[in-house]
Amino acid sequence: MIGERQAIIDDISGVTRDRQYGPSYWNGKNFTAVDTGGFVLNSEDVFEAAIRSQVKIAIEESAVLIFMVDATTGITDLDEEVADLLRKSRKPVCLAVNKVDNSQRLFEANEFWGLGFEQTFFLSSLTGSGTGELLDAVVENLPEVEEEEGALPKFSIVGQPNVGKSSLTNALLGEERNIVTEIAGTTRDAIHSHYNKFGKEFILVDTAGIRKKGKVHENLEFYSVMRAINAIEECDICLLMIDAKTGMEAQDVSIFRLAQKRHKGIVLLVNKWDLVEKETNTARDMEKTIFERIAPFDDVPVLFISVLDKTRIFKAVELALEVYENRQKKIKTSELNEKLLEIVEKTPPPAHRGKFIKIKYVTQLPLAYPAFAFFCNHPNYIKENYKNFLENQIRKMYNFTGVPILIFFRKK
Repeated sequence: MIGERQAIIDDISGVTRDRQYGPSYWNGKNFTAVDTGGFVLNSEDVFEAAIRSQVKIAIEESAVLIFMVDATTGITDLDEEVADLLRKSRKPVCLAVNKVDNSQRLFEANEFWGLGFEQTFFLSSLTGSGTGELLDAVVENLPEVEEEEGALPKFSIVGQPNVGKSSLTNALLGEERNIVTEIAGTTRDAIHSHYNKFGKEFILVDTAGIRKKGKVHENLEFYSVMRAINAIEECDICLLMIDAKTGMEAQDVSIFRLAQKRHKGIVLLVNKWDLVEKETNTARDMEKTIFERIAPFDDVPVLFISVLDKTRIFKAVELALEVYENRQKKIKTSELNEKLLEIVEKTPPPAHRGKFIKIKYVTQLPLAYPAFAFFCNHPNYIKENYKNFLENQIRKMYNFTGVPILIFFRKK
């Protein structure tokens, strides 16, 4: 569903212990697929007890549920108990009967209609057969997301626990809206606030901290992480806060990549700058290290702030609004062709096995984020480095700072 091998797969049960998240796209709709650990009802095992709680949270937070069963074992008592649990949720349920690899298995799998789910699909997740019909049903059941005309920009403050997200929200709003403590994990839900000061208006979302998998113990934490990921999904711009004392850690890079994959605008805020001992080039050196960690997408604004001293926090708002404008930017097709085709002519894509690639036309796609389609005779032969070259040319000509750019090659 997500087009990559993210989850560990093994014949031994109980391999998936953490919930896996991945962006998916089908029939014009984007959604997040969540893979949960196998559900065991009354086990004494500490991991299986934690998995039970996680699955219940995933059921509560999801729009559509895929109930997967095994065609080779037939209907078990556990399947019937889980079916009852899912019916109580009153959410749309798609029953996926897996491992239906041949006609004999398909014949035997018909007993699964006995579980009473109207939307039952027979598939093989290993070969992919039958998955298209399941995905059709999933996106049909997804709620319609209406784009609000003239809606306010949405800024999500994201980062690791205890980096100062709630303090920044309070400082910007000028009121103690959110509880702030030394204890990591005080904020559990994503909290929305309406900002309307100094001629600037937007929705500010303070999220729970997204911490490393190894440090997530309690169920409330799983709930918080799911809410934080939803906040990234919903927003236009992510204000990613980093602790100046620790620098850009692996988990910060993970959150950055999450926002980048969702095509969100990004502003990096290095907080607690007042606690760092500074020399002449301290800021420059830290900025250089950050750009090395997030390469190749390093056209991102970095701002050193102190929420405690209220240093440069309103500059953060201005930067976020600038990145929002960059994300909304639309360039005329005639102007794009005039400027870019000249560059393509001077530096054409390398030939592939004697076949010359000719780019004839370019246009910006009508999406909520910057995406460009280049029409050519052999789109499959264009290498990644030439794609990066074109992106760099677009960034040189137009200000897309803080915004990921998507480039597609299509057959003319």
